[in-house]
Amino acid sequence: MENAGGEEMKITWLGHACFLLEDDGKKVLIDPFISGNPSAPVRAEDIRADLILVTHGHGDHLGDTVLIAKKNSAHVIAIHEIKEHLLAEGVDAEGMNIGGAVEWNGIKVYMTNALHSASIGGGRDIKYLGHPAGFVVYMPSGRVYHMGDTGIFGDMELIGRLHRPDIALVPIGDRFTMGPEEAALAVEMVSPRVVIPMHYNTFPLIRADPMLFKRLVEKKGETEVVVLEPGESYEWTP
Repeated sequence: MENAGGEEMKITWLGHACFLLEDDGKKVLIDPFISGNPSAPVRAEDIRADLILVTHGHGDHLGDTVLIAKKNSAHVIAIHEIKEHLLAEGVDAEGMNIGGAVEWNGIKVYMTNALHSASIGGGRDIKYLGHPAGFVVYMPSGRVYHMGDTGIFGDMELIGRLHRPDIALVPIGDRFTMGPEEAALAVEMVSPRVVIPMHYNTFPLIRADPMLFKRLVEKKGETEVVVLEPGESYEWTP
């Protein structure tokens, strides 16, 4: 499961759980919730992407997938039910499921489990879109584990053993995902070299202190915590 090895990867946080990975001329966008996101530093119309990954069907993750995919002629990878939903919207989408892998243009994507829910709409019009997931993305310069929206679970250790991610993108906002304490333990199980917190402070219900998370992780002395502001980037060199 080795990546080919590139020169440098740029990881930009676009607020909430949305990240843009840029490496070797390829742009991978994850969970493009831009419109309606008070922390988004860009407009959905201005984003450029070649590949879009969607962890689950909630509106704050599926977000602007249709708009961005059509505008960029981008390919979308998601769980089967989201793929079917997107195909009906005229989007170029490919389905997969937990435990599987898909390769696209030199990028390998593994789908992992996540403990959450996955639906759009509400009331009598609610529509379930398969199981929530995370992704381990093998970019040319390194491996990125986007955990998706999830609670902590023991098999995170297995994901770490299998994929040895260089960077982990970890939700810390509590209530709907892990809080800082649980997220710090998840990082200990996965053992990435760098971790970037996400899915916090977008809305009042998910207020969290990223510096508390940083202290909890770094007191172990094994993983560097990089706290970004929306719009900021981190550059990874293997």
